[in-house]
Amino acid sequence: MPTEGPPEGPLADITVIEMGALIAGPFCGQILGDFGANVIKLEDPATGDPMRQWGRSFPKGESPWWPVIGRNKKSVTINLRDPEGQAIARELIAGADVVVENFRPGGMEKWGLGYDALSALNPGLVLARVSGFGQTGPLSQRAGYGLVGEAMGGLRYVTGDADRPPARAGISIGDSLAGLHAALGVMMALHARQRTGKGQVVDAALYESVLAVMENLVTEYALTGYQRERSGSILPGIAPSNAYPCAGGDMVVIGGNGDTVYARLTEAMGRPDLKTDPRFRDHAARGINQVELDGIVAAWTATLSADALLALLEEKAVPSGRIYRAADMLADPQFAARASIVETEHPILGTLKMQNAFPRLSANPGRVRWPGPPLGAHTNEVLSGLAGFSAGRLAGLRARGVT
Repeated sequence: MPTEGPPEGPLADITVIEMGALIAGPFCGQILGDFGANVIKLEDPATGDPMRQWGRSFPKGESPWWPVIGRNKKSVTINLRDPEGQAIARELIAGADVVVENFRPGGMEKWGLGYDALSALNPGLVLARVSGFGQTGPLSQRAGYGLVGEAMGGLRYVTGDADRPPARAGISIGDSLAGLHAALGVMMALHARQRTGKGQVVDAALYESVLAVMENLVTEYALTGYQRERSGSILPGIAPSNAYPCAGGDMVVIGGNGDTVYARLTEAMGRPDLKTDPRFRDHAARGINQVELDGIVAAWTATLSADALLALLEEKAVPSGRIYRAADMLADPQFAARASIVETEHPILGTLKMQNAFPRLSANPGRVRWPGPPLGAHTNEVLSGLAGFSAGRLAGLRARGVT
């Protein structure tokens, strides 16, 4: 009997036209594609998405960025600066459910692809617009990359050590947060469309996407005047919760700040006196005496190897873990058991390892179906199949540089 294949993703009936480039908009498209959406990525015929050329290493001449952010997408080359290319885009969008774009506000309108024009063709269309400052307001026309959104959204100021300038996270977190919020907005808009039959615009601004995860930073300042500052590897008033040294030079993170967890930590340390010590007996007291308590915990952890420390903390149910690099992730049995990292085949690079699709759905989970494809690999397939273009018309478009 034939073996049943993997289930279709939950978005298998959704067609997405992805426009724009780099990370913020395409990360939204990546998420939708991971869960089965038919994502058709429109790229410039000459250069494609700049992510095809990004990176510090180029094994076999290929960027390791593109296979990840371009995965599960079909690459179609169209020159959107050409009126004929704009007309083709309108034909594709007329039959789509979602458009994702991250041009500067006004760019789509300049090409006759604003929401008013597109919704007249397709009233159920959801248009996800990702930009630095949103579609409205005095800064809407200003160029805004992820680092600007991280800075204005409040993240950069509180990241790093107190005696140094603000640091970055080491990844393009502002762009990814904007893409994630755009994907969430798309799903809410599609849900609303089930009731109303009408689409709408999802306006995801980089700075607001960062602001959304800034916890109580604004509220506390507005109420009390307290300005959260950079605090390195700790959160002020949350103790013990830090990275602690081990014998041999390793470090382990420990989160022992909750009252019951702290009690278990003192048992692991063989220091029951710390549980009743007035300096540390409750959450507030531990926060006030954070530096002193961290010093006591660090002096204890430094006497143990990382393996011995983690085994002891696990026995006492104290949250703890190593600080992982890529090699650690690839070797960890938890990652392997859940297939957190999967393999996919690339026509030039061969077998690639990359993060799986998250979150997990029990009935029809997302998956990596293929890595980012070669530029224009699906142009003929999409334009002849979805749009019904003849071979002659395709050849003419290619000769004129439109595709």
